[in-house]
Amino acid sequence: MSTGTTGDTAEAGETAIPELVIISGMSGAGRSTAAKCLEDLGWFVVDNLPPALIPTMVELGARSQGNVARIAVVVDVRGRRFFDNLRESLADLDVKNVTRRIVFLESSDDALVRRFESVRRPHPLQGDGRIVDGIDAERDLLRELRGDADLVIDTSSLNVHELRAKMDAQFAGDEEPELRATVMSFGYKYGLPVDADLVVDCRFLPNPHWVPELRPFTGLNEEVSQYVLSRPGAKEFLDQYTELLQLINRGYRREGKRYVTIAVGCTGGKHRSVAMSEKLASRLASEGVETVVVHRDMGRE
Repeated sequence: MSTGTTGDTAEAGETAIPELVIISGMSGAGRSTAAKCLEDLGWFVVDNLPPALIPTMVELGARSQGNVARIAVVVDVRGRRFFDNLRESLADLDVKNVTRRIVFLESSDDALVRRFESVRRPHPLQGDGRIVDGIDAERDLLRELRGDADLVIDTSSLNVHELRAKMDAQFAGDEEPELRATVMSFGYKYGLPVDADLVVDCRFLPNPHWVPELRPFTGLNEEVSQYVLSRPGAKEFLDQYTELLQLINRGYRREGKRYVTIAVGCTGGKHRSVAMSEKLASRLASEGVETVVVHRDMGRE
């Protein structure tokens, strides 16, 4: 990741180098919606720009006398013959101290197939094969880029409005925080969140599901929360994991990573993971980390 900051200049007297966001990910996962959201927030958005031209676009923005301070570029497999140039372009941006972030839109195979079938359009890489063949080919092509992403958003269960809300939460603020965290509770029986950077397993704690008077409620209920957090090992785990996150936070900042998704799981995503997510988010917020809490599976049972 680049360690430069927006505002660096190539020569004295030049205007500030624009901030850059690269939007990529799976076809059908919501790249256009993410780009439109940034456009509505005042970003200058370029769709399907060949990666080799990204440094040129940044240079033009730097000459705009401040009129183009934030640039978002959509890079996808429609420009696949240029895609191999992306890593070279990113290296060039790092040398020039350009602050750049990569947002990767992810989605499950099932969700992508449904979306392509609903609009009756082929996947851009399927050729004479099936939609799933195109999806597999695209995942292989984008695997390395996904690993380099600063922010991965899984849109499998999101509608357009929910995706826009996630983008707004990350980019609408006037001040860029040191680190932004999403703490997401989930149920293991519904599968791991694919956009998680860190996964926490709360199944070592007693399950309130087996306490009849607590079963109907969720981890947002005070009695359930007290029950979970008073069990042996709960407070110690919370203290030590918070300390570990402080270490990770410092490392992320050194590497230029600004976003982290912490997935907190229990069996059903209703009691233990919800209570622990709320408490963990509160701890992070008290230490200056801008934190959003999402309860992915609460209410699914």
